[in-house]
Amino acid sequence: MTEPVDRTKRTLVDGSPVPDDHSHTELMENGQQKHYVVLSEDERAKGWPWQRPYRDTYVHQTCGTKTTMGRSIAETYARDPSFYNATFCCKCLAHFPLKEFLWDGTSEQVGS
Repeated sequence: MTEPVDRTKRTLVDGSPVPDDHSHTELMENGQQKHYVVLSEDERAKGWPWQRPYRDTYVHQTCGTKTTMGRSIAETYARDPSFYNATFCCKCLAHFPLKEFLWDGTSEQVGS
């Protein structure tokens, strides 16, 4: 059985500490945040609960576009599906609630 998720073990995608001032959430010209928070490498290495598959591509139901995320973000979703409450669409260039996205090739909502 997989260990419970410890959400206090978080870093930015590059492994640096999460800043208290939330400067990592500043948006760049392409609509993405400057940096994204993920579960730490050690926490992600504990595996995926409920036998969740590793998935890195989702479809925005509003525009039909597929977006592929980086490995550490995808592993965070696999380890803790409800870690995030929104995700990015590479066509719309904005973040939207998870209810607008399905994992590619499935009818499963991202984050469920």
